[in-house]
Amino acid sequence: MRPVAHAFGVALLGVAVFKLLGLPLPWLLGPIAACLLAALLRVPMGAIRPLNEGMRTILGVAVGATLTPAVLLSFGAMWSTLILVPVMVALIGLIGVPYFQRLCGYDFPTAYYATMPGGFQDMIAFGEEAGANVRALSLIHATRVLVIVVSLPFILKGIWGADLSNPPGLPARDIALHELALMAVCAIVGWRVAKRIGMFGASILGPLILTAAVTLADGLHNRPPAEAIWAAQFFIGMGIGCKYAGITLAEVRRDLAAGLGFCGVLMVLTLIFVEAIYGFGLAPGMEALLSFAPGGQAELTVLALIVGADAAFVVAHHILRIFVVILGAPFAARLWDRPRL
Repeated sequence: MRPVAHAFGVALLGVAVFKLLGLPLPWLLGPIAACLLAALLRVPMGAIRPLNEGMRTILGVAVGATLTPAVLLSFGAMWSTLILVPVMVALIGLIGVPYFQRLCGYDFPTAYYATMPGGFQDMIAFGEEAGANVRALSLIHATRVLVIVVSLPFILKGIWGADLSNPPGLPARDIALHELALMAVCAIVGWRVAKRIGMFGASILGPLILTAAVTLADGLHNRPPAEAIWAAQFFIGMGIGCKYAGITLAEVRRDLAAGLGFCGVLMVLTLIFVEAIYGFGLAPGMEALLSFAPGGQAELTVLALIVGADAAFVVAHHILRIFVVILGAPFAARLWDRPRL
């Protein structure tokens, strides 16, 4: 438990420093920055995976609580942007695989699964089964999420003037106890049932679906309290930073550098799609950016909740992206690699 205690202490220190300096999103970016710095200084750190997954259930409940009948009726208007998600995934693959394989020198399985912007755990599992370098995959995907999560708040504030200091919900004292209890039930039951049936993204999607059903039945009228969403931010940020634990200088030169270079490619592609979507009036710019940025579903859901974006719109696009990547990755990898392996 000592590495876990180290990680917890370092993350709390990061929150305190960010709050003291008045930096944005202290509960998310503070733990990321502090744990990343500690990892580079070789401080042993670890995380409790069930606890981290449990914190993600809060985000599922938060999004599910926004799915009112009026919001569901608006889903039909999303088709014009949803159909662009598979197009973007295909372009990422066409650019990313040659980048990692030919320019960075990785073998094909590592190059392919490093490219695909799917769920972190899913890409690691698929990559390991295909014979990829699991450590390199972990660092590259951690870098992708890190760069996007850290850069987006500044983009949102700089372009749209987003207020990142807004509390993400009401304080717990202002929410009825029976609603708080119902949220907890939706989080735990939704997560466990979704995990039992093998649903991808079970810790977010299970609570989301169950909470949406309860909300539509007029059982919930609030999102989870601000304190709960801050806790989710804290553990998500700590988890991102801890993925760099034990990193070596050789890995910094190779894997971290390769991941940073690919992040540049991803950001350019994202901005092209966002500009096109906004230019044709298909969606507001802020929602388009949060929906097409290839970061982690949990991290971008947090940002959507904080800046007051349409969380349901954002989550729908990320669910489709992960669905396309998970279903298509093994099949596409076999087709792509036939002549070379």
